[in-house]
Amino acid sequence: QYGIVLDAGSSHTAMFVYKWPADKENDTGVVSEHSMCDVEGPGISSYSSNPPAAGTSLEQCLNQALRDVPKEKHTGTPLYLGATAGMRLLNIANPQVSDAVLRAVTATLKTYPFDFRGAKILSGEEEGVFGWVTANYLLENFIKRGWLGEWIQPQKKTLGAMDFGGASTQITFETQETIEDPRNQVMLKLYGQAYKVYTHSFLCYGRDQVLKRLFSKLLQAESYQATVPHPCWPMGYNKSLSLSSIYDSPCTEKERPSLALNTTVTLVGTGNGNLCTLHVSKLFNFTSCSFSHCSFDGVFQPKVSGNFIAFSAFFYTVDFIQTVMGRSVRLPNDLKDAAVTICATSWSELLQKAPKLEKRLPDYCAVSTFVYLLTTRGYNFNNHSFPNIAFQKKAGETSIGWALGYMLNLTNMIPAEKPSSHKSILYNYWVILILLFVVTTLMSLVTAVCLLRRSKSSAI
Repeated sequence: QYGIVLDAGSSHTAMFVYKWPADKENDTGVVSEHSMCDVEGPGISSYSSNPPAAGTSLEQCLNQALRDVPKEKHTGTPLYLGATAGMRLLNIANPQVSDAVLRAVTATLKTYPFDFRGAKILSGEEEGVFGWVTANYLLENFIKRGWLGEWIQPQKKTLGAMDFGGASTQITFETQETIEDPRNQVMLKLYGQAYKVYTHSFLCYGRDQVLKRLFSKLLQAESYQATVPHPCWPMGYNKSLSLSSIYDSPCTEKERPSLALNTTVTLVGTGNGNLCTLHVSKLFNFTSCSFSHCSFDGVFQPKVSGNFIAFSAFFYTVDFIQTVMGRSVRLPNDLKDAAVTICATSWSELLQKAPKLEKRLPDYCAVSTFVYLLTTRGYNFNNHSFPNIAFQKKAGETSIGWALGYMLNLTNMIPAEKPSSHKSILYNYWVILILLFVVTTLMSLVTAVCLLRRSKSSAI
């Protein structure tokens, strides 16, 4: 069996084609990633001025899906589109346009022979929980098959999940603590086991929105002069931006100056790590908290516990530090020092190290600084708990993100109750094979003994 999920993120859309053994759909056959496709161009929320183009943009990947899924399986293959924080922001700014974009992608998806089951905007909490489900499902923390095909519930603790997209960031983990804010609590029953999960999604704290908010803070600090120093950009790098490109988002519109939006400002990189940290820290509010303890912006968060997996831009940021900068990240200070080093590296030197990453290179200083502040001051990871974070983008051959968890939920492939104790077809095959093996072995032994006796008696 096959299933297709389009992950319509704020900066781009990715299509995932999943597969699983056809005889086990309701017996939780293990799902894996069959193929994936990155849609060319920006996320669907970028097509607000031309909604039909949002639908057209998906065609190349959908045509690949026609080839990747066997033709006879097309009509039985569920197809979903889930949009995340980019569309959540568009829906806040202009609900009519947001609806027009969803109608446009729906119209395109309906022209394909798959079993289209809807295009919707996920809430931040859904995004967080489905990412948590995906990670723990792939790592077999809920349930696994024994070698005889029977179900085993491994006595393993679940893993926390941290997602860092273009417009939002999510943290989700199981906790025994009281969750003081009911909005952050999700009770799940999977395979007969109950899980109390804490989740929160911070809108406007995704990579792209953080960079816009940082621009706004820098312009404010310099009273919107024509030329503004940017401590998080490398020395030797500068760029002119129109105010409209900074204040075109609900994340920055409250700080919008009274200047004309077609005004252009030039930001000049100064590569100052300490000053960069100071400006990035202004994006968080660490002071107000009406609960016993908070992460930031007055949001309740229990103490982080257990192991975590950090994916999406968390992975790409740490991977850059390790592969391009050649530094390991084991403790919070490793991340802090690496960020300072990136900030102090000139533009020409960065280009030399990673020419293929030119588009994103100027922002690694700011993003690394942000990841350091988010994980340590925001989520309160310390020297003891930080080493429990694994920065990964895949488990085995399957990408970690909300898409698989979303499909598993909508196709009921993770039952609430424990899978029935009756053995699967696979198990019956094993029994038959083992019996055949035993019978064949016994017959061979009997034949060998008979032949041996016959040869002995003929020798006498």
